[in-house]
Amino acid sequence: MKLVLASSNPGKLAELRARLEPAGLHVVPQDAFGVEPPEETGLTFVENALIKARAACVATGLPALADDSGIVVDALAGAPGVRSARYAGPGASDVDNVARLIEALRGVAPAERGAAFVCVIVCLRHARDPCPIVCGGVWEGRVLDAPKGDGGFGYDPVFFVEALGRTAAELSFAEKNAVSHRGQALAQLLERLARDRIVEDFGNP
Repeated sequence: MKLVLASSNPGKLAELRARLEPAGLHVVPQDAFGVEPPEETGLTFVENALIKARAACVATGLPALADDSGIVVDALAGAPGVRSARYAGPGASDVDNVARLIEALRGVAPAERGAAFVCVIVCLRHARDPCPIVCGGVWEGRVLDAPKGDGGFGYDPVFFVEALGRTAAELSFAEKNAVSHRGQALAQLLERLARDRIVEDFGNP
């Protein structure tokens, strides 16, 4: 089945395709259909994911998948949170956002730099789907005071995973996909689709 991804982020697209396409779900980014992203007005990851998935369904008439994710930092009372992609302002690059985060934590001791990547994935069969599939994952770590590693995207270069002794940007694609917040959410999604045989209902609103 074809699913529209309510995002044009190439990093997210690669991670989603790696887990979903072997299960028979073909993920196509919304910009392939000329869909403009809606304004993310929600206060939570769940709200924003629903907004994005519903907008993609309305625009394409196809089932849609939305991922809303970000980093929440203990010392910043949960910021950047849902504004992670726009932390340094509208149109900010990953480098800009990472620099803003490093500056916001300047002088904060390593022991107080606890953080977590949070991901919520929403799947809608159609725009009026009354029972969206909602899955989530949390990946704990801490924020470094300088980037390390060339892989991944977003805040990966400053997100240090204690259990692995490396940043998310130092992990291979497969390593990250196996343990990350998005990997956890995707595992839940695949389990739910298989258990409830929901894939058979896609396209039959």
